[in-house]
Amino acid sequence: MNEQFYRQIFDKHHNVEAVPSNDEITAWALQLIRLLFPEQSKQIFADVAQLQDEFLRLQNELALIMNATKACEDCDIEQLAKAFFGEIPRLYQVLNTDIQAIFNGDPAALTEFEVIRTYPGFFAISIYRVAHTLYNYKVPLLPRILTEYAHSKTGIDIHPAAQIDEYFHIDHGTGIVIGESCKIGKNVKLYQGVTLGALSVAKDMAFTKRHPTVEDNVVIYSGATILGGETVIGHNSIIGGNVWLTKSVPPASTVYHKPAITVYNKNKD
Repeated sequence: MNEQFYRQIFDKHHNVEAVPSNDEITAWALQLIRLLFPEQSKQIFADVAQLQDEFLRLQNELALIMNATKACEDCDIEQLAKAFFGEIPRLYQVLNTDIQAIFNGDPAALTEFEVIRTYPGFFAISIYRVAHTLYNYKVPLLPRILTEYAHSKTGIDIHPAAQIDEYFHIDHGTGIVIGESCKIGKNVKLYQGVTLGALSVAKDMAFTKRHPTVEDNVVIYSGATILGGETVIGHNSIIGGNVWLTKSVPPASTVYHKPAITVYNKNKD
């Protein structure tokens, strides 16, 4: 390799922004989630004041991360971090509705402890909800780093901009895709392989609603693909496995297809 190549890489090393590693950023989020849910990592505090100090430490750490990633040009980073942590009680309340939805909706779940400690769906949801809160404060980069981390660990791909209401249940989850402009109501349950995507990926559609709306109390079974920003799945509907939808369905619909399956018993020959 020639000198020009090495010079080009050298210049990049000196000009690139000093952004903390993805590992450092995700470690911060994991510490926050484990602080909220000690079922994931037993940590003993002597008193409430010590617990408050730990939240304050994470708040200060977030400020340092946001400062390093230039989270905003003309704002007070410390106040931004404080505002985010002001959302933590609400975040905790919503995550508890997700735990309840998963526990109540999965006969295999024996305890809420099991849901918190072992379920990839809850892990992906909890990371998403932290990332979405940061996204709502217009914090760049960090939300996507967090959701892509959850994606790499679980196979569940939720864009941090997606709007997802309470009591969200992901069952199994591998292969789920929830797009940027997707809106999901309360008490929605998704199985593995569900795609809530866009009809077109043209770059000029970047700031338009490209992904579906799923209203309250909807169940979408494995492998279903629902596309388009104008597509609305009406409340109390059931979408069967492997269904392909690009048009809206009214409330209380059941949508399925009839595959042609032939079973041949060779023992009858």
